[in-house]
Amino acid sequence: MPAAPMPPWVLIHPEPQWEEGGMEGGQRVYKKTSGNESIALYLGKRDFVDHVESVDIVDGVIKVDPAELEGRKVWVYLACAFRYGSDDLDVIGLSFRKDIWVKRMQIYPVVDTKPANTPMQEALLKKCGDQGHPFTFTIDTNLPCSVGLQPAPEDAGKSCGVDYEVKAYIAKEADDPDEKISKKDTCRLIIRKIQFAPGKVAAGPKADISKNFMMSDKPVHLEASIEKELYFHGDPIPVNVKINNETTKVVKKIKITVEQTTEVLLYQSDKYSKTVLTEEFAEEIKGESTLEKTFTVIPLLSNNKEKRGLAVDGRLKDEDTNLASTTIIRPGMDKGMQGIMVSYKIKVNLLVSSGGLLGGLTASDVGVEVPLVLMSPKPADVDLNSLCFSKRQQVLHVTRLGLGLCHALLSGAGHRSKE
Repeated sequence: MPAAPMPPWVLIHPEPQWEEGGMEGGQRVYKKTSGNESIALYLGKRDFVDHVESVDIVDGVIKVDPAELEGRKVWVYLACAFRYGSDDLDVIGLSFRKDIWVKRMQIYPVVDTKPANTPMQEALLKKCGDQGHPFTFTIDTNLPCSVGLQPAPEDAGKSCGVDYEVKAYIAKEADDPDEKISKKDTCRLIIRKIQFAPGKVAAGPKADISKNFMMSDKPVHLEASIEKELYFHGDPIPVNVKINNETTKVVKKIKITVEQTTEVLLYQSDKYSKTVLTEEFAEEIKGESTLEKTFTVIPLLSNNKEKRGLAVDGRLKDEDTNLASTTIIRPGMDKGMQGIMVSYKIKVNLLVSSGGLLGGLTASDVGVEVPLVLMSPKPADVDLNSLCFSKRQQVLHVTRLGLGLCHALLSGAGHRSKE
């Protein structure tokens, strides 16, 4: 399919990126080199697990060629930031990034006694040789996980969400606002802080309701439940439905929806709800009869690609992702530090008709809601014996200028309620 013509206000600029590659079956290593090739950043992985009580350390190596430093130093920082626009907006003097948390350290010349190397760093140092310098960061447990708000198809190049960045740079001082750092003296990689499903899963929730209708002295009973509280992204979710229709009315159909609620806490306190799945089942339950049945639903991001403002797990380059995982908060954690919080619920509704010629016109709903936790399973550990290094690839990064992105994304994100 031919590419659509680009409007004149689209900016095209080269941005060095790295293709993940290497020998078949090998464990990929992520590498980014500065424009002047004086420094290179190596990471053995880009997903770091939040275990609620602790977070995986960020351990990597920076390869330094002192010949081009000209008396300057090499630094590295890890930053957690809330982005609500494109980096290209900086060219017109606008900042659409808010740093939530930043840590910096000097890499070269070596000034501090560093902790013992991790097995990952030992493996990376074998590749870098004497020019390799390890670094280790510890991420605070109260920081948010990586999450983004899905842009509309026409919003290519825009971003909104929480991400983490590891950046190596050459400068005289670690953070001097008067010192201009050239892009050719920097290299960076975006990483993700992700929560994975815990080992133990509790029993699933249940909700029930009895509703009376006019001209009827008996109710319709509805009960909905799921077998466990947590499901993995992409897994079928069996929803158990029990109906006891004691009235003379007719239940015409059953509708099941899965709804995502996104709470943005940094720049304002808003909640936005978005339906990620709707399925209707033509089950007729006549008066004074019952039904007990299990319906299976699978909420998927692939069925919601066009929905602006949908929360998704943090994205790396153009890799596929999934619906944002449920935010897990430990007791005592500052909710305001989470940036974006995500939750889910399953809604089961019955369309109850009064029967007769006007039955469809006088239908009403009976509904319940049960909470749902959606998460990813913990991935396999990195195999340090099969590390292979990626090849450099120069690509064109296309972005568009846009203002007020995050508000625009969220304003179209469905139901909105102020707290």
